[in-house]
Amino acid sequence: MAEPAAASRLPRALARRVGRDVPAALTRYRVMAWVVGVLLVALVLVAVPVKYLGGVAQPAEVLGTLHGWLYFVFFLTACDLALRASWTLRGTVLTLVAGTVPILSFVAERHATRTTRAGQRV
Repeated sequence: MAEPAAASRLPRALARRVGRDVPAALTRYRVMAWVVGVLLVALVLVAVPVKYLGGVAQPAEVLGTLHGWLYFVFFLTACDLALRASWTLRGTVLTLVAGTVPILSFVAERHATRTTRAGQRV
């Protein structure tokens, strides 16, 4: 019997190890990790310097608020993936904390994706 299209792109070990709902949870997590990571980089490298060097506070306020709300969504998607993929508590906490550090969120997302796709626990 043919597998669904989403599951066929992933290794069979992933489907056996973590179940059918993990590929969708992984996609949600990856999207939110990138969105939060890009917003954090923009906040730290653009909006904060503009605030303190240019005296314009609005970009930092807008990006800071947006990042805060979207980090909450990222937190929920990461926890959902961690539960579905049976991540360790240590791996889950480190992944969540990495979302608060500029650039490190991209590294953590890549590691979590590779490890989860391999059918291993993060």
